[in-house]
Amino acid sequence: MIRTGLYPGTFDPVTLGHLDVIRRATALVDRLVIGVAINRDKGPLFTLEERVEMIAEETADIARDSGVEILVHPFENLLIQCAHDVGAQMIIRGLRAVSDFEYEFQMVGMNRAMNDDVETVFLMADAHHQAIASRLVKEIARLGGDISNFVPPRVEQALKARLAPTK
Repeated sequence: MIRTGLYPGTFDPVTLGHLDVIRRATALVDRLVIGVAINRDKGPLFTLEERVEMIAEETADIARDSGVEILVHPFENLLIQCAHDVGAQMIIRGLRAVSDFEYEFQMVGMNRAMNDDVETVFLMADAHHQAIASRLVKEIARLGGDISNFVPPRVEQALKARLAPTK
């Protein structure tokens, strides 16, 4: 049986913290599906297509180095339904702080009530990446700060281009 994990998020943009969780998740699964949530309510800076492309580019080396198949899958339905759709036996979530756990704990309960065949696995963010949040990275970039410690170079360039003042 192929162990399939689903790592969901909006990834607006994908950060070094996300990539750390993805890299470590490959040790747990044979196939990792990165679920990119459309989530119109969050008003993403990048389009769905741009986010999918960024993640695919940034995870290509991880897939090659780990030998794990990594797929990028956009979704707009319930997370537990997405897990079913992609054949995932586990949902992988990254945690940065206790506040993340409180929210995730509620989500696990709801997901288990809908489908108790899907486990949720939490991976603590590496200490170097615990402060990284896409929302904060966008704010720092918007205000002209250095984001090179938070996102890969291609993502940094995309953020700078997107947030460049128009003339």
